[in-house]
Amino acid sequence: MSGHILVTGGAGYVGSHACKALMRAGYVPVTLDNLVTGRQDAVLYGPFEFGDLADRARLDEVFARWQPQAVMHFAAFSEVGESVRDPGKYWRANVVGALNLIEAALDSGCRRFIFSSTCSVYGDRDGVSLDEDTPTSPTNAYGASKRTIEEMLEQFERSHGLSSVIFRYFNVAGADPEGEIRERHDPETHLIPIVLEVAAGTRPHVQMFGQDYPTPDGTCVRDFIHVSDLADAHVLGLRRLERGEPGAVFCLGSGNGFSVREVVDAARRVTGCTIPALISGRRPGDAARLVAGSSKARRELDWEPTRSDLDTMIADAWNALTKAG
Repeated sequence: MSGHILVTGGAGYVGSHACKALMRAGYVPVTLDNLVTGRQDAVLYGPFEFGDLADRARLDEVFARWQPQAVMHFAAFSEVGESVRDPGKYWRANVVGALNLIEAALDSGCRRFIFSSTCSVYGDRDGVSLDEDTPTSPTNAYGASKRTIEEMLEQFERSHGLSSVIFRYFNVAGADPEGEIRERHDPETHLIPIVLEVAAGTRPHVQMFGQDYPTPDGTCVRDFIHVSDLADAHVLGLRRLERGEPGAVFCLGSGNGFSVREVVDAARRVTGCTIPALISGRRPGDAARLVAGSSKARRELDWEPTRSDLDTMIADAWNALTKAG
C-alpha cells in the first residue's frame, strides 16, 4: 500500500531519514515542521508544510489537503537537561502538541499512528537490558512527556480505534549512507558528532566524563542504533498497522552497547585522525550502562539492522560531514 504519510518533525535528524525510507518504500512523506530545530534543506523527499502542533487550525488544513493514511510523529523537544530546568516547555510542546495532533488525525479519519518515544521513559536504571516489559518510571519532563503520550495513544485506541506503534530507543547515530542528510544539532550534545567535530578540527577535544565505572574499560556504556536502521523499523511498523495487526510497543537497540572509549577509538580508526580526549570526573546522574534489546522488533516486525555496528555508524556520519564541507 502506498499513499501520503504525515511526518511531524520531518525536517529534523531522525524525521528526515524516515522520510527517505518512506520514499524508497513507495510512500509520499509530507513533512510538517515549525523549523525551530529542523532545517528545511533536509526536506528532500516529499512536500513541506510549515506549521506548529499548537496550531490546531493549521493541523486541520494539512490533514484536509493531504488526507494522510498514517502519521509518523517525531516532533518534540528532546534535551533531558533542558527538560529538568524548564519542564513546562516540555509539557506544553510535547504533550499538548501530541494531543492536538492525535485529535486532528482522528477527526480527519486517519487512524494509524507511529510514535517516536524514548528509553528515557524507564528512568534511572543501570546495568540492566531494558525491554518492553521493564517498568517505566521517568525522572525528567522529557521522559515523562513521552510516557504520557504513550498513555494517550493507548487510551485513544480503546476509545476511538486509533492503532499505534510506539518505538523506544536510546542514542541514534550515523547518517544517510549516501550523504544526502545528516545529524545537525545546535548546540551539539551527542557523542559521535562531537567526536567527529574534533576529527574535523572544529572542536579542540572530546571530554570523557569518568573512567572508573564498573564497565570493561571504566567509561560509560551506551546503546547506539544507526538512523537508517531506525527509519526502516518505522516503515515496518507502518506496514504492521496496514496489515491490520494490533498496535504495540517496541524497543530498538543493540542489546550490548559501546563505551565512550570504544567510540573515540573507533572514530580514530575510521577517520585516521588523532582526536584528543580529556578525562574528567563523573557527571552527576550518569548511569554506567544503559542498553535496550530489540528481540521483539526482530521477531514481530522482521526487522534486521544492517548498519548499526560502531565502525559503520561512524563512517557514515564522517562521510556525510566531510561531504557537507
